[in-house]
This record gives sequence, C-alpha cells and structure tokens, in this order.
Amino acid sequence: MADQQGDRNVEDLHLQSLTKKFGDVAAVDDLTLTIPAGSFFALLGASGCGKTTTLRMVAGLEDPTAGTIRIGDKDITGLRAFERPVNTVFQSYALFPHLDIFENVAFGLRRRGIKDVTTQVEQILDLVELGPMARRKPTQLSGGQQQRVAVARALINKPDVLLLDEPLGALDLKLRRQMQIELKRIQVDVGTTFVHVTHDQEEAMTMADTVAVMNKGRIEQMGHPADIYELPRTVFVANFLGQSNLFDGRRSGMSGDDILVDSHGLTFAIPSDRFFAEGEDAIVGVRPEKIHIADGADVDTVPENHNRVPGRVTDVSYTGVSTQYLVEAAWGQELGVFEQNVVVGDRCDVGDRVVLHWSPSHTFGLDPSGGSTVGVDTEVLALGALNARLLGDSAGA
Repeated sequence: MADQQGDRNVEDLHLQSLTKKFGDVAAVDDLTLTIPAGSFFALLGASGCGKTTTLRMVAGLEDPTAGTIRIGDKDITGLRAFERPVNTVFQSYALFPHLDIFENVAFGLRRRGIKDVTTQVEQILDLVELGPMARRKPTQLSGGQQQRVAVARALINKPDVLLLDEPLGALDLKLRRQMQIELKRIQVDVGTTFVHVTHDQEEAMTMADTVAVMNKGRIEQMGHPADIYELPRTVFVANFLGQSNLFDGRRSGMSGDDILVDSHGLTFAIPSDRFFAEGEDAIVGVRPEKIHIADGADVDTVPENHNRVPGRVTDVSYTGVSTQYLVEAAWGQELGVFEQNVVVGDRCDVGDRVVLHWSPSHTFGLDPSGGSTVGVDTEVLALGALNARLLGDSAGA
C-alpha cells in the first residue's frame, strides 16, 4: 500500500521476523509487523522492552541479528543509516547551537549540494509555525520550539519514515501536551509515516493511529488506541495502558452469551467476546471510570444485570474533573473508582458503605498466567507496600 506525499509515493514499512540479541538476551524477539504508509504509529512500552532497539534497527544504527526491514518492496536491511529514506528526531534535538534556525533546517539540503534552499526551508518553517523565528539561534527558543525545529530539519529531507525517539521527554507537562497536538497536526499535513517510540501512555494514545504495546521484545497487543484501552487482551496491557481493577476468579457457567465467573463469593458476567482466559481460572477486569458508586438509597437503583461489589470507602481524592475513590472489598482488595463530578457536593466519605456496580459489557476476562500485577509499575507496587506497612505500624502503635 502506498500513500501520496507531495509528488512521491510513501510505502508501507515492513518488519519481518526482526530479531536483535545482545549475547544470550533477545532485546527484540522475532518481531513481524507492517506500519501503514502515512500513518502515525506508536511503539509503547517500559524501559527494556525493545522499542528503542527496534527503532535503531529501522534507522540503521543497529544491525539486526536476524530478519528484514523493507519499505515497500525495497529491502533496506543492509543499507547504512545515511543511505536509508529514514530520518530520526531524538529527545535531545541535537541542534547546532552556532547556526540560526534557518541554517539548522537547511543543513541537510546544503550537505546534499542543493544551492537554492530558501523556498523549501521557508515552507517547512511555516509548516511548523516558526517562520518569523528563522534567524534566531536555538538558545533563543523554548523547548517546544526547538523540538519543532528538529522535526522540520528531519522532514525537509522528505524521508519515507520519520522516527521519533521519546521526542517530548525533555518538556514539562503542559508543553508536552501542546506538542502532542502539534506533532499530530504536522504528521497529517505532510503525510509522512511517523514511528513514535515512547513509554508515555498518554502520548501514544493522543497522537497515534495505531499503538503497539511491547513487552520483552514482542508485541503484546496492537490496534487503535481506543480498542486496546477498552479491551485489553492480556494482564500486561490492562495494567500498563491506563489503570485496571483485576481480581482472581474461576469460570462457573454461562448466562446467554455471557460467561459467568465466581470470585470471592460473588458472580460476575463477562461477554464471551471479551473473555480471553484459556482455562477455567480467569482474572476479572474493569476500568475505574466504568464503575458507578452507590450508597444509601441509591443502592436500590442499581440495575439488576450489573456486576456489583459491596465495600467500604477508604480514600477520597477530589481532582476537579472527577473524584477518585478507593473502596475496600470484603476480601481486602482496594478497588479504584473514577466518578465524574456532575453534581456539586455529591460525594461519598471515607468509611461509607457502598456498592460498586458496572455493566457486564465493560468487564473483561484475562488469562491468569503471570499473575495480576504484571505490567504494573514496580515503583507503584513498592510505594503501595510501604504505605500498607506504615498504616499497619500506626494501627499497632
């Protein structure tokens, strides 16, 4: 498949059985995928998952142990980095401090012997909305502006593929969110294939047409951001992409098209097309924002067909847009709930007895191999363990 970019056809990027080993360790393990021409594609994963190694192999900065890299029908696996129709934007931007913005962007054209660069440079600077700043030095620009210069310098060479290696990592939160929108706008305008490597879930979901979640050198799940978020197929994806409430259960029967799972004395209905456990054991999952919280007289209004968990509120955090609750279930696990603040003052308090409930259509069933915490940030787990220990010490004091 080809996508038109100016007067050129941009071809799909194909990775076939791509493998990279460092000693006995496979950083990338038999990776096969096709990145559609003209798309914004994100490789998302934690440090050490293989995403940056994959990008470096596409860029020609690492030689694969096995496999091939093609753009359309052209095999580029053996080409040196400068011979490939690929450019890379790094987190550091790597701008020349002694050159102004115009000359930074023009550098690649001049190096190729092109003398009349003015029109091309002005067009690309207008695209990234930096035309009036053409004669400033990089030190006179903000971090976001420098990042746009780096993108312009890469795009002016008209690569078939633009690789972005954690390009927003050096920016503060507010600027990072602005640049997410800017990068997506630029990609749509130029039609170049963008391959974006990041560990930031929000970045990937905000900008990408397709997200591939990587784990241990392989693609764990790939698809449109909304599809992966709404229906994770593994525990790793459920934990790594957003937050999930997960608890162990065992398949107990059917009710129409729903699979019934017993867990801690309760029964949960899960649509069969949202159930991915292979055996009888399963992990029941639901996202925090899918859960409704009922207390007092509201308990009588809970729909009969909803999955439900009674519990006690242990923490309430008001965040403006929503209120975030922790609710302790009877078996001791704390479940997270995000409730939009629609009615002022309509919040539960710590200690309240409540019923959590949600539609079976928002429930998913996952295979329990590997446990329910795979994909959770280890620092978050350590902090939770420390908090539990401190609370236990204070209770015994």
